[in-house]
Amino acid sequence: MTDEFNRYYIKIRAILGIDSKTIFDELTEALGPDAPSYPTVRRWAKRFREGRDDVTDDPRSGRPISVLTDENVERVRQVIEDDPHSTYDDIMGETDLSRGTIERIIHDRLKMRKVTSRWVAHQLTDEQKQKRLRICRQNLEKFRNGTWHLCDVITGDDTWIYHRQIGRKSSNATWIGENEPPRTIVRRNRFEPRTLFCFFFKSTGSLLIHKVDKGKTIDHDYYIDNCLIPVINEIRKKEKSSRTTYKMLHDNGPPHTHPDVIDYLMEEGIEIIPHPPYSPDLAPCDFWLNDYIKNKLTDHTNEESLAQEVSTLVKNIPINEFKKTFDKLLERMKLCIENNGDYFEHLIK
Repeated sequence: MTDEFNRYYIKIRAILGIDSKTIFDELTEALGPDAPSYPTVRRWAKRFREGRDDVTDDPRSGRPISVLTDENVERVRQVIEDDPHSTYDDIMGETDLSRGTIERIIHDRLKMRKVTSRWVAHQLTDEQKQKRLRICRQNLEKFRNGTWHLCDVITGDDTWIYHRQIGRKSSNATWIGENEPPRTIVRRNRFEPRTLFCFFFKSTGSLLIHKVDKGKTIDHDYYIDNCLIPVINEIRKKEKSSRTTYKMLHDNGPPHTHPDVIDYLMEEGIEIIPHPPYSPDLAPCDFWLNDYIKNKLTDHTNEESLAQEVSTLVKNIPINEFKKTFDKLLERMKLCIENNGDYFEHLIK
């Protein structure tokens, strides 16, 4: 179906007083991935309600109007803050902006870059580099002198997982003949269903796979009750010695740094490993587990079947993969030191 046919449908439904969200849902049900995005439906419905009759595109002439407005910059920022792992396709679906515009906003206005699939500050300040350098030196020394042991480290984080998998650019690449058109890659729209998961693991395997119920927010209370308490109960059941002092490695998200969380971990005898800000390249969930899961998932129509496959995937990860990830954590600390605290992924072979 062409854009003009879609617009005729939007026009009729808008004139009948149907709201934009309902029109979008109807088109999505009928056309699936070929349906126009919600921002497109909303924009055209608004035009028709205001009296527009023509369904064709407006003629384009002269110098294009700049789309690098403060409003668009804020829209892109909000998408990234909501999900730092957002791809360009995700952001395009959420904002209805072109990839070129989004690239300019991210790199020129927001000064961000992608590190281990997460958007971070494009350029670390000297102070941030020095903090990364200092923390990596301190942490690495404790592992080297035997104060800390990798087998005692617990790490975890949360991540959004979409129900429909559209694949990464690298996996979408195909060989085509000289006169063949390139393969079409479907983009996400802003209402794609997704579910929030929390994962915790040690070098000996998974400790927690937790699906966050729809509408719930992970604040410090939720983090303690649904993540930390189950994780600590799990390791206490398995531990051979009650004298083991475990270490917790998690990032500096607000729930993780709340005083109640710090107090709870101290009461349980869990030592917190310092983690520098803007450092997904030093967080095992970010540089390994999240992508490991997402690259192996199939499509799902509901969060229950998605949660079941996620759980099966994680439980079937070979133990040696968990161990290798913690070995890589030490290697990454070394690379951070060698690169004077700056991002180092371009140095990984």
